[in-house]
Amino acid sequence: MNRYTVAERALRSAAPHQLLDAVRSVLTEHYQAESVELLMADYGLTVLQPVAVLPHTTQPVPLHSSPAGRAFGSQEPFTEPLGDGRSTVHLPVSVRGDRLGVLCVTAQEEWPAPTVRELADIAEVLGHEVLVAERDTDLYLQARRKDRLTLAAEMQWQLLPGRASSRKEYALGAQLEPAYAIYGDNFDWSSTADTLVLTVTNGMGEGIEAALLTNLTINALRNARRAGISIADQACLADQAVYAQYRGRAHLSVLLLEFELATGHARVVDAGSPQMLRLRDGVVEPIAFEAQLPLGMFEETDYVAEEFAVEPGDRLVFVSDGVHAVASPAGERYGDRALARAITATRLLPPAEMPRAVLRELTGHRGDLTPEDDALIVCLDWYGR
Repeated sequence: MNRYTVAERALRSAAPHQLLDAVRSVLTEHYQAESVELLMADYGLTVLQPVAVLPHTTQPVPLHSSPAGRAFGSQEPFTEPLGDGRSTVHLPVSVRGDRLGVLCVTAQEEWPAPTVRELADIAEVLGHEVLVAERDTDLYLQARRKDRLTLAAEMQWQLLPGRASSRKEYALGAQLEPAYAIYGDNFDWSSTADTLVLTVTNGMGEGIEAALLTNLTINALRNARRAGISIADQACLADQAVYAQYRGRAHLSVLLLEFELATGHARVVDAGSPQMLRLRDGVVEPIAFEAQLPLGMFEETDYVAEEFAVEPGDRLVFVSDGVHAVASPAGERYGDRALARAITATRLLPPAEMPRAVLRELTGHRGDLTPEDDALIVCLDWYGR
């Protein structure tokens, strides 16, 4: 049995809370590793947090100015010479484009390229096992937080499918702010062999009430989607669920899109939606659809799907009110023009990084003012078949 297989089996048979112990044992014995550390990206994507059993924690690692952060951002192994003959290889821990963290492995000497590729494969297996283990242990979820999450934020993060996803036809990335105190904005996606369904939600209200409203809506949409019905009917059923609970006192805006992976043809339901912009051939332009009523506003609202098409090379960016309506200390709105500039400036970043880069600029525009609304950015790059 080769050593990679030993590592894979050790991870698959380890208890959920002992994945790091399992990979550390194998890498020490079979790869002569000196030390092994697992860092998880925090909710705000600002630091990498070491995985440790609470309360025994060590200092976080900056995401944007560290060797581990470089591996996280590039999604490629990065070798850091330590100056005494030893070296640390930083390996991205990701699952289908969703970046979870970094595995840092130190040895007495620099490994050859084939060994680094083998270690990168082990880090990928570790990522899959971490996602499975999160059903049974809080260890990795605790490691992701550098601050306390509000209860509303806890509910919202648990509702999300991830922060990124990629296939040969597309790549997705998304981020919410304030990461530790979000209310009602949300995103969701699901794919089959032939389709991608994307939902972008601009929530209503604050705190727990906003989180409960969004949770009801997202689960109603998922329930309808999993029944195999059209996106127009998905919107109708979710609208009925929200109205039945709130009787029109609360509602929320949703943009539903269903893409055919083979052609780029899409069906869209704009239920009072967040904004969508398209970057094509270097030009950013807003894409408007026929505005329909937000979900839950009235009883038995009918929704109609529109037709839309994306082309290989297109980038679609979805933003909530908390992005384009943000005001500076002088009262100047961020606005469509600044948003278009930010989309152009970040055009070379992958979708997994683009939302956070734009949100950093948004924070600079807002200054010291406390956010008055959630800020949501979803980025979709379309490659086609």
